[in-house]
Amino acid sequence: MELRIGQGVDCHPFDAAATGLVLGGVRLDEAPAVRSHSDGDAVAHAAADALLGAAGLGDIGQHFPDTDPRWAGADSLALLAEVAGMVRAAGWQPANVDCTVVVDRPRLAPHREAMQARLSAAVGAPVTVKGKRTEGMAGPGSPDGVTCYAVALVVRP
Repeated sequence: MELRIGQGVDCHPFDAAATGLVLGGVRLDEAPAVRSHSDGDAVAHAAADALLGAAGLGDIGQHFPDTDPRWAGADSLALLAEVAGMVRAAGWQPANVDCTVVVDRPRLAPHREAMQARLSAAVGAPVTVKGKRTEGMAGPGSPDGVTCYAVALVVRP
């Protein structure tokens, strides 16, 4: 059996003029939206990048570039499911994806199970989500936006 690990990272700044943050396929109406070409789901984007990297298939920007109008407002869970299909077509099976979301607000705990269920369904393998706060520090995941880190394991029998 062959094993490979991939890493993905995605971040988006908040858009103070809009609400409706999408994370892990769950829309959080109480939170500010993010600026993004697609729906801005940083969790789905990082998970997709991790899977693509593990399978040696490049990154999400190569397959779904933000310069292509076809992907404007795209459903990131649908893109993640497409990525999982690409990974399988390349002879790999997703084993799991682990995601860490860095965001001060909203609190993710009340939404974690729904996120994990939607992401796992899109990938066809277990996906876990953990939330971390910045405690006011600047940098990735600053109070001005959301950052997600993901690690994926793929296997080939």
